[in-house]
Amino acid sequence: MQEKLAGEQTAESASPGASRGFLYALGAYGLWGFLPLYMKAVAHIPAAEVVAHRVVWSVPVAGAILLALGRTADIAAALRSPRTLLMAALTAAIITINWGVYVWAIAVDRTVETALGYYINPLVTIVLGAVFLGERLNRYQVLAVGLATAAVAVLTVEAGGLPWVSLVLAFSFAIYGYLRKTLPVGPSQGFFLEVLILAAPALAYIVWLETTGQGHFLASAGNVGLLLFAGPATAIPLILYAFGAKLLRISTIGIMQYISPTVIAIIAVLVFGEPFGMDRMIAFGLIWTALALYTWSMFFGRKGA
Repeated sequence: MQEKLAGEQTAESASPGASRGFLYALGAYGLWGFLPLYMKAVAHIPAAEVVAHRVVWSVPVAGAILLALGRTADIAAALRSPRTLLMAALTAAIITINWGVYVWAIAVDRTVETALGYYINPLVTIVLGAVFLGERLNRYQVLAVGLATAAVAVLTVEAGGLPWVSLVLAFSFAIYGYLRKTLPVGPSQGFFLEVLILAAPALAYIVWLETTGQGHFLASAGNVGLLLFAGPATAIPLILYAFGAKLLRISTIGIMQYISPTVIAIIAVLVFGEPFGMDRMIAFGLIWTALALYTWSMFFGRKGA
């Protein structure tokens, strides 16, 4: 197994696209890690309005990239398929929930909980694989899931209730990723299709807010710039991730995905000054141990071990 892994690693290192894939993925996770700084800058705007602008201004960015890549024919084919449109509408709805909770949580100083959610996410993904795809978990993965469950229990006792922000983010993104694989289009095309489907209601909501005097877009030049930036801030890391995932092995992507929540947690504590007491230290310690086991299982854990 170790010899096979070493061979795969050598093959990936020798691949001409591997270095580009690494840079793409690093760029995506780095941008996602620093995204809370932008979200804090728009914290004075309601989360629903920020999400609507993320959708609307992502359309031209994603569309321009598809035009540059010459992949518009895939979108035309998808628009003629009712099944594809239905699945894209479902994944679009799920990612909207994820975005809404994320934006709201940062605005109300619960950024640490968002970091925890994205740490838990890969463990939720393997549970979904076991439940819905019949995939067997090895001993390391079972223990990792157990430790993550214990971390949630610690936070539940500490807060007097489930850490719902973390759980909603973890489960919504895991379910999104699970369902996203059913879309018969590439990652970049799929993202464009999702925001295209969401664009009409999002634009209608923005227009309604502005015409009723509740909108923030035209309130100041600063708001115009901030909300226009929501498009590239949303689309660029997702598309970079799509290119990186295509060129790298899943285990490499699996390890790199810890970059984002680590940066988010550091920003939450050192920049935003959010509390990180003993209960959270214990919970994060359990999660980090779980992720170490999960990572170990990707390299050395045999199926059913």
